[in-house]
Amino acid sequence: MTTSAETLKITPDWRFLLRNPAHWLAFGFGSGLMRKAPGTWGTLVAYPLFFPLHALGVGGWALAALCLPLFLIGVYVCDVTGKALGVHDYGGIVWDEVVGMLLVLAFAPATWAGWLLAFALFRLFDIVKPWPIRWFDQRVGGGFGVMIDDLIAALFAIAVQALIWR
Repeated sequence: MTTSAETLKITPDWRFLLRNPAHWLAFGFGSGLMRKAPGTWGTLVAYPLFFPLHALGVGGWALAALCLPLFLIGVYVCDVTGKALGVHDYGGIVWDEVVGMLLVLAFAPATWAGWLLAFALFRLFDIVKPWPIRWFDQRVGGGFGVMIDDLIAALFAIAVQALIWR
């Protein structure tokens, strides 16, 4: 939800990210600095977080429960970073993609095909933003606004994933 009135106060770089832990998280450990498709790179960050959890047996509802505090942290870090940049939902802020993808992976079949389909579905819904995702993206501001549309995109991806794997 970038409006014409929003302009970057500062161009984000590694110094910006390292100056504040909120920026480091909001930018997905630096993945949001990628010039092309930062949301896709941010989504990929979920995998190195997911695989160790998966190896420890954390999946399904346990992983979904872990996404709740990560979502709440995201509301804060995305808000702080958006205000520092002067742009509410700057493309490099990708913590929302990280958390959304983790949620989709929580319910993906534990196979490479399952994990790849989870990625494709989440990116599809995050990019296309069918109703009501686009409605929330355009009307809800702050860190909550950054996070909520990706949560809804994750729920859409989970639903379609469940239909496909039935």
